[in-house]
Amino acid sequence: MRILITNDDGITAPGLRILEAIAEALAGPEGEVWTVAPAFEQSGVGHCINYVHPTMMTELAPRRFAAEGSPADCVLIAIHEVMQGKAPDLVLSGVNRGNNSAENTLYSGTIGGAMEGALQGFPAIALSQYYGPANRELEDPFEAAARHGETVIRRILEAAPKEQADYPLFWNVNFPPVPADAVKGIRLAPQGRRPGVVFGTEPHVAPSGRRFAWIKGGDQQVLTAPGTDAAVNLEGYVSVTPMRADLTDHALLARLDGFDR
Repeated sequence: MRILITNDDGITAPGLRILEAIAEALAGPEGEVWTVAPAFEQSGVGHCINYVHPTMMTELAPRRFAAEGSPADCVLIAIHEVMQGKAPDLVLSGVNRGNNSAENTLYSGTIGGAMEGALQGFPAIALSQYYGPANRELEDPFEAAARHGETVIRRILEAAPKEQADYPLFWNVNFPPVPADAVKGIRLAPQGRRPGVVFGTEPHVAPSGRRFAWIKGGDQQVLTAPGTDAAVNLEGYVSVTPMRADLTDHALLARLDGFDR
């Protein structure tokens, strides 16, 4: 198996090392793991691509590259440039430092990398490690992802339908904020929404008097609706959410009979 991996925390991120180990196990001794990841942190960039200026890429080791762009840029550069015509069998994005459940999904560069892999026609999975009081101070906060990641990915690949669609399927996986031994299992779960939780700003005034604002997130320990992604994560389960890039509200579209004139 030939696997392409990327992330949004950057080429030096500890979660990327976790994903490289998972990918090596999946690929096997006859497989290949290609890493193309942002040279600098790209958290929160979503599915951004940089098409108004060139993106520098640097080979750090065989099949390992840093690119000065977004995760989606990295996937494009990998597939069309650095992999030299060798198409990946699987695209993995992560392991993100922090969850990409609920509303975080809409902002996530980790999700953006997986989405671009799917749009390019390849099976793609985004993986993120939820942080919380039970794992934040562990020697390795990623141990749940490290221990269970290979199994979850294999389960997804076995269950994924063989289909052709305008907007192909990709998968969002979030590992719960608990030690590896405390993970209760895997749950298929729709995307939820943390009630009352939105991104906001925190003002800052520099010594020069110039005004700045930090973008800040909300409380990540707030439960979403029962059975949805962040809710099952906070109950100790790995959430697996099938997704597509199609943003159309198909249910509403079907109900608006007579709207066209």
